[in-house]
Amino acid sequence: MTNPAHPGRMLFVNIPVADLALSKAFFAKLGFGFNPKFTDETSACMLVGEQAFVMLLSREKFAEFSKLPMADPTTHALALYCFSVSSREQVDAVSAAALAAGASEADGAEDYGFMYSRSFFDLDGHGWQVMWMDPAAAEQGPEEFAASPQDAGTPA
Repeated sequence: MTNPAHPGRMLFVNIPVADLALSKAFFAKLGFGFNPKFTDETSACMLVGEQAFVMLLSREKFAEFSKLPMADPTTHALALYCFSVSSREQVDAVSAAALAAGASEADGAEDYGFMYSRSFFDLDGHGWQVMWMDPAAAEQGPEEFAASPQDAGTPA
């Protein structure tokens, strides 16, 4: 991978939720933790990666940040949230945990050989994708990886 353009930069994605406690419990069942320093009765800082966070905000709190009307995620898609896991098996395990915790399946499994994913809608209707990518494909890029000799025996 290339060096980051902005070392030390952090990403915070803010999404509105109808019931903060229920959403925190849902995402905890998927293995996510929360930073208590940035969590209160109106918001929860969900840890996604070393420098990536999703802020689950009550609808009232979200409205303080956005001056535009809030869209209903069950009828309008403004973003799709994707996070990686370390294996194909984890994709299935996290997806199964999401469905067991009340999510609904968005799409069936998508298998491209070098990448495998599943999608679901969370309790508020936000679209999430869980994906695994072969580390060599992530490093080389999918087209170069597909053309490389180590992939010759791998079914697509």
